[in-house]
Amino acid sequence: MQPISVDRIMEKTIIAGPCSVESREQLREVTAALSRMPQVTMIRAGVWKPRTRPGAFEGLGEPALRWIQELAKEFGVRYCCEVARPEHVALCQHYGIDTVWLGARTTGNPFMVEELCQALRGSKMAVLAKNPTSPDVRLWLGAIERLRAAGIDDITAVHRGFAMYHNQGYRNAPLWEVALELRREMPEIPILCDPSHIGGRAELVAPLAQAAMQLDYDGLMVEVHPHPEAALTDTKQQIDPAALAALLSVIRDSATSQPAGSDQHLAPLREEIDTVDHEMLTLLARRMELSRQIAAVKHEQGMAVYQSKRWEAVMNDRLRLAHEMGLDENFTKELLEKIHAESVRVQLETH
Repeated sequence: MQPISVDRIMEKTIIAGPCSVESREQLREVTAALSRMPQVTMIRAGVWKPRTRPGAFEGLGEPALRWIQELAKEFGVRYCCEVARPEHVALCQHYGIDTVWLGARTTGNPFMVEELCQALRGSKMAVLAKNPTSPDVRLWLGAIERLRAAGIDDITAVHRGFAMYHNQGYRNAPLWEVALELRREMPEIPILCDPSHIGGRAELVAPLAQAAMQLDYDGLMVEVHPHPEAALTDTKQQIDPAALAALLSVIRDSATSQPAGSDQHLAPLREEIDTVDHEMLTLLARRMELSRQIAAVKHEQGMAVYQSKRWEAVMNDRLRLAHEMGLDENFTKELLEKIHAESVRVQLETH
């Protein structure tokens, strides 16, 4: 199974496979199915599964690596595994696995990342870095920077969503803007989307994957199990090989059906958006100037910067207007809270 060529599906990287290796039979069945899909670049297979709470299935460890080594030769495929400790890296190297990934909990811990970087140094292995559980792009960037410093040249970021109090109906809130910020900071780093962990439910995998393609992600990392209903881990979010084939077909069809000359039609709309953005920034600058003037009056009158009743009234009024205008309430509330926080900061500085 070779990397995707120019005549394959959108030149995207597709990594698919079970959340965890549960038996040789299970791994062989899913490998046989995926090996027949030319779009699939590599098979993911969890060998060590650190669970949130003890007592759940935590992977089979080294025996699973032996099966991976055997099946890689039998089917001519490549596998990748998650590593969380330096000894995991050594075992993957021993069994001929050339690609590993760092899980979300690992990426968010600089101490663990540094230990793994030392184990990876000089190995020529490729590394996938999943986003940390918290929506802090600096932790994600830091993990990639540490990998680079260890001499790892083949690095790919994987967006798997973020643990939030309000997860927007997903297992992990997508917060696409965080991944797009990573791309802005490091445009040379490919980004894959993990719709399985973002959605948390099989029926959400396809729409999330399509959204990622619309955002020009470099590929997907999808959990695929031969019998998802019997899976020992991530039962609800894994799809079967047939569902993956259908998903890849839909993505391929949508990618090849872009109308010619679409940029020409978009140009005037983009120009109008540019104009609106400039107007919004001008208005925001004016709003902050008003905040400075308000701060001066409050200071003269001995008033507190934060006025809770006033802020509550403002928020209710703006949400009412947003609803009338057809704007999303969550988006509007988050935007207003950010503007208010900046206004408070400006007033405190003016004081």
